[in-house]
Amino acid sequence: MQNRISSFPPIIDKESKILILGSVPGVKSLEKKEYYGHPQNKFWKIVFELFDENFTENYSEKIEILKKNKIALWDVIDTCERKGSLDAEIRNEEANDIETLLKTYSNIKTIFCNGGKSFKTLKKILDKNSEIPVYLLPSTSPLHTISFERKLDDWKIIKTYL
Repeated sequence: MQNRISSFPPIIDKESKILILGSVPGVKSLEKKEYYGHPQNKFWKIVFELFDENFTENYSEKIEILKKNKIALWDVIDTCERKGSLDAEIRNEEANDIETLLKTYSNIKTIFCNGGKSFKTLKKILDKNSEIPVYLLPSTSPLHTISFERKLDDWKIIKTYL
């Protein structure tokens, strides 16, 4: 197993209403030091489609689109060991402190998980008494092979919580 990898800091501010959680950055994202940095991952394309924005490769502009639409972004896993980018290869994971983030940013009213690994991990670490709704969305990873249109359709639920 390779060295430990770490997630990025959260992208969040006091205006954020929705938190989108991934599992942990893949190899390309770690290389680029950007969330969803793999060119075939559909996360950014979905975000830009949802909010009728013109797509850009500029990472700072991508982050501004999230903030403008009151969306926060983070990962459920802080550090782990993983060979490659597959969630199935994650070992010895340590979770991010989601509870503290939610207390600090009390405007967060809904959590959406980008794929099954983030959803399952969050369910293990989130306080059972949490009143914040959590939804599982289809992974934007190219390995999750449902069509872009279907992913986009499922992700449209986000707009009902803004």
